[in-house]
Amino acid sequence: MQSANEHVWQPADQSTADSEAADRLWQVFERYEGTPYRYGGTSAKGFDCSGFIATAFDEALGLQLPRTTSQMLAEGDIVPRDQLRAGDLVFFRIKDKDQHAGIYMGGDSFIHSSTSSGVSRSSLNGYYWRDRLSQARRFD
Repeated sequence: MQSANEHVWQPADQSTADSEAADRLWQVFERYEGTPYRYGGTSAKGFDCSGFIATAFDEALGLQLPRTTSQMLAEGDIVPRDQLRAGDLVFFRIKDKDQHAGIYMGGDSFIHSSTSSGVSRSSLNGYYWRDRLSQARRFD
């Protein structure tokens, strides 16, 4: 049973182009899944969260994103939570600061590089993440 302030994430409608982008992002994820977390990392030797995002967008979509989470937060278009599409960036507030990010992949899942699991898939409805999502941004 959900509490009144608990968020449940539902998928938004997805176009064919969004679906193709998501497929390419999944391919990058599968290539790097399990790669360890490394602060400042941008390669298969280790990724931090923004390093994984920048690499995934470059390899999957040919898009150059800002390198750091704070730079990513300053760019892109803000997306309301109920309009999330695969490929949108999701940002999480930890210790009163937006300091973690991932790539929303549809449903309630996102891919990211976490300090505990490296490159992995997580649920927006998961215990740790569900109340920490602070905003989403779209980079087209």
